[in-house]
Amino acid sequence: MAFRFLLVLLLVLVIVATGASAQRVLIVTAHPDDESGCASAVYKITHELGGAADLAVVTNGEAGYKYSTFANEIYGMELTNEEVGRRELPAIRKKELMAGGRWVGIKNFFFFDQMDTHYTLDADTVLRLVWDVPWVKKRLAEILRNGGYDYIFTMLPTDDTHGHHKAAGIIALETVRDLPEGIRKPIVLGMAGGRLDSTKPFVEQKGYPVTRVNVSAPIFSFNRMQKFGFNNKLDYRIPANWLIAEHKSQGTMQTYINMGEREYFIFFALNDASRMSEVASLFTALALPRK
Repeated sequence: MAFRFLLVLLLVLVIVATGASAQRVLIVTAHPDDESGCASAVYKITHELGGAADLAVVTNGEAGYKYSTFANEIYGMELTNEEVGRRELPAIRKKELMAGGRWVGIKNFFFFDQMDTHYTLDADTVLRLVWDVPWVKKRLAEILRNGGYDYIFTMLPTDDTHGHHKAAGIIALETVRDLPEGIRKPIVLGMAGGRLDSTKPFVEQKGYPVTRVNVSAPIFSFNRMQKFGFNNKLDYRIPANWLIAEHKSQGTMQTYINMGEREYFIFFALNDASRMSEVASLFTALALPRK
């Protein structure tokens, strides 16, 4: 017991010395509700490690009208009617996003108001024909310059993920790549939620070398199942579930409650490899028992 206490104390001292306990994170996603993929880790960063988190969301999420059956009664309108849903959901989903974000400590929300057209696996179309990509990159660069972020969490652009998720990740990576030299750039980590498939390790999204991952880096993860509280009955799925519960216009989100025991984060090759130790310090802090 005494040895374990000394080990924890040593880890805490190392983490404090490296500054890992007070990190600033910007989450960059395509849709309101994508932030659920890192919700548990963000909760611990903001509530226990003294850090801060903001969120930049590219689209309004209006294509989610298909999943609004239960929300028709909640909001008193036929959101599953495409015309009604596309008109009303942008405002509804922003409110849901901010309500959910408060449970995990997200402070500032940046809305880019780009169109959410339809589900696709193709990132090229949305990047070339739908979103105003130069404007999005310019706005994101402004946020990064003003925010002093240590990290960007964005969606890992795997082949089987939504094309909008891929596109948001590509934009985040290209924006960081294009920041002026001489400034300390945020470390970009790809979120894989609880669905990392170890049989198909991600290397890069074809046609976008900026998405290449550092294959020598470890896969970082946060254990949502860390126990604490009375009789160790609580864990970090709870604040993530509260966040998900706010997205009432998206019925399928409720099926993601308690999905997976871990949140996975992948280190992109774009990052300075020497900063891998900073990420290791952060995830060491995230693994410490709740005080």
